[in-house]
Amino acid sequence: MKQFAVVQHTYSEFLGLIENQLEKRDIGFAYFRPFVGQDLPGSAGQFDALFVLGGQAPPGDHDQNPWHDDELRLIGIFRDARRPMVGLGYGALVLAEYEGALLSPEPFHNAYWTIAHKTPAGEADALAQAVDGRPVLVMANGAATLPAGMEPIVVDDNGRWIAIRPDPLAYGLLFRPELKPGMIEDMIMEAKRKTPPDIGELLAEARRHWGDTQRTTDQVIVALVKELDLMRERRKMPVFRLNIGE
Repeated sequence: MKQFAVVQHTYSEFLGLIENQLEKRDIGFAYFRPFVGQDLPGSAGQFDALFVLGGQAPPGDHDQNPWHDDELRLIGIFRDARRPMVGLGYGALVLAEYEGALLSPEPFHNAYWTIAHKTPAGEADALAQAVDGRPVLVMANGAATLPAGMEPIVVDDNGRWIAIRPDPLAYGLLFRPELKPGMIEDMIMEAKRKTPPDIGELLAEARRHWGDTQRTTDQVIVALVKELDLMRERRKMPVFRLNIGE
């Protein structure tokens, strides 16, 4: 059975809408939660792909994200193992950083609705085609300036990057296909979480776009499956059982 590793940074931000899509395809997933002290995987050998989810502080804030260096190492492990990777929000910024992007803590609240626009670099990309012209919710604290030579495949109304594909087996998405209105409500209720000042308006838009959002997410997953070959089970490391004393 295919098994994905999923790095979760807050209780309110999980795979959300994506969970159902993976389950329909008989894909399992295991959450790793460094924010409660859980260790990240030491290898990619038991997993077919990696998802790195959203978070409540900019990735460059190491006081709030003490697991940051371990997460960069994990991305390197999956890259070396040639396993697909998808970063969402915070995860997209970390993935971009791994590829040489310069992180910035500002704007702290990088959250807004926009229309997605594919770029020339995304012209032949199934994911860029899937979201082109559709409303999407961008949500990530902090920002990243892409390194020279890395062209975004999707930008917002102002030409800022909201999706990159730095490697044939990796995507970074600042827009959030997994988010449900209930997840945004949970963010508002999460203790000590700093939410955007217009979070109420963002939530109202999420409810208004709910039907379109579900269809967009469906198309995003179809594109990810196609482009990253997610239905192919990668070779797993054998698990040995030691029967001491037998």
